[in-house]
Amino acid sequence: MDIQKKLVEQFSISAIHMENIIKLIDEGNTIPFIARYRKEMTGSVDDQLLREISDKLIYLRNLEERKSLVINQIEEQGKMTDEILEALTKAATMTEVEDIYRPYKPKRRTRATIAKEKGLEPLALLIWGQDVSEDIRLLAKEYIDGEKGVETVEEAMEGAMDIIAEIISDEAKIRAVVRQKAVTKGYFTTRAIDSEKESVYEMYYDFTEPVNKVASHRVLAANRGESEDFLSVKIEAPDDEILSAAVALIDKGNRFTSNFLNDASNDSYKRLIWPSIEREIRNDLTEKAEEGAMKVFSENLRQLLLAPPIKNKVVLALDPGFRTGCKFSIIDGTGKVLETGVVYPTPPNNKIDQSKKTLMPLMDKHNVEIVAIGNGTASRETESFTADMIKEMNKPVSYIIVNEAGASVYSASKLGAEEFPDFDVALRSAVSIGRRMQDPLAELVKIDPKSIGVGQYQHDMNQKRLGETLGGVVEGCVNSVGVDLNTASPSLLSYVSGISGALAKNILEYREENGRFLSRKELLKVKKLGPKAFEQCAGFLRISKGECKNLLDSTGVHPESYEAAEKLLEICGLKKDDIGSEKIRDISKKILDLGEAAKELGVGALTLKDIIKELEKPGRDPREDMPEQILRSDVLSMEDLQEGMILTGTVRNVIDFGVFVDIGVHQDGLVHISQISDKFIKHPLEAVSVGDIVTVKVLGIDLNKKRISLTMKMPK
Repeated sequence: MDIQKKLVEQFSISAIHMENIIKLIDEGNTIPFIARYRKEMTGSVDDQLLREISDKLIYLRNLEERKSLVINQIEEQGKMTDEILEALTKAATMTEVEDIYRPYKPKRRTRATIAKEKGLEPLALLIWGQDVSEDIRLLAKEYIDGEKGVETVEEAMEGAMDIIAEIISDEAKIRAVVRQKAVTKGYFTTRAIDSEKESVYEMYYDFTEPVNKVASHRVLAANRGESEDFLSVKIEAPDDEILSAAVALIDKGNRFTSNFLNDASNDSYKRLIWPSIEREIRNDLTEKAEEGAMKVFSENLRQLLLAPPIKNKVVLALDPGFRTGCKFSIIDGTGKVLETGVVYPTPPNNKIDQSKKTLMPLMDKHNVEIVAIGNGTASRETESFTADMIKEMNKPVSYIIVNEAGASVYSASKLGAEEFPDFDVALRSAVSIGRRMQDPLAELVKIDPKSIGVGQYQHDMNQKRLGETLGGVVEGCVNSVGVDLNTASPSLLSYVSGISGALAKNILEYREENGRFLSRKELLKVKKLGPKAFEQCAGFLRISKGECKNLLDSTGVHPESYEAAEKLLEICGLKKDDIGSEKIRDISKKILDLGEAAKELGVGALTLKDIIKELEKPGRDPREDMPEQILRSDVLSMEDLQEGMILTGTVRNVIDFGVFVDIGVHQDGLVHISQISDKFIKHPLEAVSVGDIVTVKVLGIDLNKKRISLTMKMPK
């Protein structure tokens, strides 16, 4: 197989660009580095597509490796033919390869192997070959052998039929037909194990949907219901039609063998082929459902990580609780913890006045502008207390509800203990809640992405694959924003292109021993950070304008392009000191021919375009383009809602069948996919993303079940 050609066909990328991408990956370059600094070589392919190409490249290489192994195994058995070799060479999937290899695979002891031990294989091959002109039972008499355990014609025939059934089950063309018909004409069905038992799976107690149309979230829900012993899940197929098609592939119409082949096919299908194919189809459905869910999870996570920071604001962070009270921390605009403690404004303590007396003076003292409230247990009661307290303040203060998913994971982690050794676990949670409001990306990188609650069925998935996928998302986000070399935590640094966890710690050690970095070149003095790692990471690590010796170190211009950037400034009559100033804002207008200028500077046109952008707006934060977080000053409860009410909310989670929107009542409302847009959409992500600010209308409120139905379809 020509892997490069296959990738070109699948991804519609030119052969030369694909060749370069493969070469860059093989040379050990990271995806963010390739996407950002090798645009001419790749045709400006983005990091998401590069990751897909990398995954497919690994799959195809593993496929070729498996083919070689299978070919060697069959050749060692002396059974290789031109037909088998051609089939293996053309095989495009692992399933095809395994189907071809199946007859030659070492087998455990089966009914067929036992029959072969009794000397019945020649009889089976006679029937299978169908070159017979007399009653098979007469031929079977010759194979009666008491010493081998074959006492009668019936026993001889049974053994022969077992061998034929296994031959049929190993036939790649038969398995392909069974699989194809099961997928195109089969049904995915779920039934209740106990229909009297209440559960969240009640809609699946008697559920049927075509295999080729079943929605991913239903497959995952059914799998979970099955694992929790609420559901029985099966693939139901048109057995008679499938059997007829299978028999048609092998029966040559010999009247002496046809009935036997029919019987053997029936046995083979029910006992050997179908259980295996059903497992395969279920596995395929699950794999596709998981891949789909991972894509949704990835997109939700990307939007959450790229939520705009609320910079330079002093925040009071509250981690709500009932019996244990509300843990609080006051954090300045740089993330430094100023105060911590516990108040008890919620039941059963209800020390509202005392809590206000503790918090209000501290808020005045530190000039708190925003209160960040975690959305967990006692959040609603804490929100109500906060709204009342704000009304009594003599200056404007807002509050915001922060998704605290994963905060407790961070608090109890080794990282949390290292960062705040003198704080107990609960106080670390309060700090995490406040900091994730100030800079979501910097704080959320400290938490395992799987613990951030914006996915669907994430705990049921292949955890290794999920971890790799989400890790790639975090890496992409961190590198798209860039990292301040002098303030970044080890967690943030470890997601920078080319920097491992060990290197991140070495950078921190260097910073502690030698003080702040004054230039990117200093990175080469960090223990074990060599030229290759420097090449991969340097462009994503920034030194703020007031601290760097070379202003280009404060931009996203890669050190390899400094000479070109300096020459460009010279051509335009500018100096390095002008970077980011008004003088440089219109530098792009001074370049009349980008292509000619790029040639003169010795760089590609795409690279020059990026250099100009960075010189005009050094270190620009892409999160500035995202919708701002909603700040509130008064509380609204579910009881205040009425049908027809129009509200503004924030999209908190996107799933296959809709989106959950925070409308400020502690309980997120659901906008079903049918209520998102007037035009048809296959998935909610076509219309909305996590973090979007949307206008919704209340369709229904169920106070008992705590459900809110919303629509985004507004009257014209």
